[in-house]
Amino acid sequence: MDVRPVPTDEEAAAIVAAVEALWPRAIAMVAADETPRWRFSGRWWSKPIAARRDRPSWF
Repeated sequence: MDVRPVPTDEEAAAIVAAVEALWPRAIAMVAADETPRWRFSGRWWSKPIAARRDRPSWF
């Protein structure tokens, strides 16, 4: 498995750079966060303004 014609030093460096750029790299995956996320649903401020208005307590 010889390469013919033999590449010059500059050509060999360009070939190595191209292979390095295109070769897939291993990526470490970060573990998924298993803690539950805080959500806005069901909170008092998620309702329309008219629905949030409470009746006065003296009625």
